[in-house]
Amino acid sequence: MKKLSTLFSCILLVGAGKMAIAQTEMNILKFNNIPEFQSYFKHTGKDMPLISGHRGGTTPGYPENCIATFENTLKHTPAIFEMDPRLTKDSVVVVLHDDSLGRTITGKGKLNSYTYAELQQFRLKDPQGNVTNYKIPTLKEMILWSKGKTILNLDHKDVPLAMTAKILRECKNDMIMLTVHKASEAKFYVDDNPNHMLSAFVLTKKAFYEYEKAGVPWKNMIAYIGPKNQPENKEIMELLHAKGVMCMISAAPSYDKLKSPAERAEHYRETFTMGADILESDLPIEVAEAIKPIMPSTGYQQKFWSKVKVK
Repeated sequence: MKKLSTLFSCILLVGAGKMAIAQTEMNILKFNNIPEFQSYFKHTGKDMPLISGHRGGTTPGYPENCIATFENTLKHTPAIFEMDPRLTKDSVVVVLHDDSLGRTITGKGKLNSYTYAELQQFRLKDPQGNVTNYKIPTLKEMILWSKGKTILNLDHKDVPLAMTAKILRECKNDMIMLTVHKASEAKFYVDDNPNHMLSAFVLTKKAFYEYEKAGVPWKNMIAYIGPKNQPENKEIMELLHAKGVMCMISAAPSYDKLKSPAERAEHYRETFTMGADILESDLPIEVAEAIKPIMPSTGYQQKFWSKVKVK
């Protein structure tokens, strides 16, 4: 009995050691220049499945749109991250999905009725509604943190395009992705800076041809094609793939909502086997585990993946 107890203790120690190692390493994406950055998102047909953490990911103890949450996800998998810039009363750009307080941050009322200084009294909540010690971050803080670690995809809420472009210049980080909902927004960004990478809504053939007519370079974009990978996506996906454009499905409003982990995993894998290149999810850590059986042993994107020690 004593021997069994000792053996069990050793197993626990080994397991704890492995967990400690996992918790002190972070997966990062690192590019030396813009051509490398753009090539990472070029569809070739022989690419690694890519994961995007929707608002950073949904994990107990970690609020959405929070640097600590992004870092937690990166401890488990290489990923890019969708996030949500918004304006305060005094025109500071912070990161919060909702236009009001309450769901993800303590406090009440509209976000834009508070100055940035006033928002410092509040704390972010985790997905279960528990209050954490984290404060609302600014967009600049997020961009500066991301450099040399990952790619942020800035959704378009209420921040004027010109203000977003100005912040990127001030942060001196061109390796950021910008969500655009139509061709005119894409044209604005590439005219402002030909290095801008876009996450473009291309839900229809009409939208595809509008981007083409606007002269937006295909090498400057990935395409969001909907919340599900289904037969209706096939034609638009083929058009985009022919241009070298990666296609992204967002599971946040669809597959992430399924109650069974096994069912979610099946749909995550199927999304890639049906041809999608990027899966955006509220559960990026779960997605990374689910797609292990279909993950190629090698691929172009791997050369930009590495691990760093973290505290």
